[in-house]
Amino acid sequence: MSRIGKQPIAVPSGVTTSAQDGVFKVKGPKGELTVPYNTELTIKQDGDQLLVERPSDAQRHRALHGLTRTLVANAVKGVSDGYTINLELKGVGFRAKLAGKALELTIGYSHPVVIEPPAGVSFAVPEPTKIDVSGIDKQLVGQVAANVRKVRKPDAYHGKGVRFAGEKISLKAGKAGATGGKGKK
Repeated sequence: MSRIGKQPIAVPSGVTTSAQDGVFKVKGPKGELTVPYNTELTIKQDGDQLLVERPSDAQRHRALHGLTRTLVANAVKGVSDGYTINLELKGVGFRAKLAGKALELTIGYSHPVVIEPPAGVSFAVPEPTKIDVSGIDKQLVGQVAANVRKVRKPDAYHGKGVRFAGEKISLKAGKAGATGGKGKK
């Protein structure tokens, strides 16, 4: 039995769910999401918990079991709490600011880079070197954060660029053994 798939999903108060014809719908205080799932699986609500069940132990059903349970759990958490990914800017003169809803980055190019958020995602800039990407869809929030990071990936030699908060960048070592001499003959 799938260790992830058999776990129940707690449904917080104020969240309503329905599963019909391969589409799971969840509505909560932050918004509404739909998750498509394979119709061979069943999603049952038992009080304030959801259970994802599979028809057999076939390899295909086992693979879909854990995946479906995780996608449903992410949707339930998204409409109740939401998701936020924090980014940091490292580098001299690197800063971010909001221009309306868009994010404007000054990160060492000859021009500022403007990133428009897709529907359901918002940017916040608590400090000039910190960016918060927020929304209810975990996958979309992660993709937008990755796209912001991709504008200027952290440099392996100096460590400057856009990185996830807490991300460790292993810097490449400089040349060792150059002592200023002419070398051996």
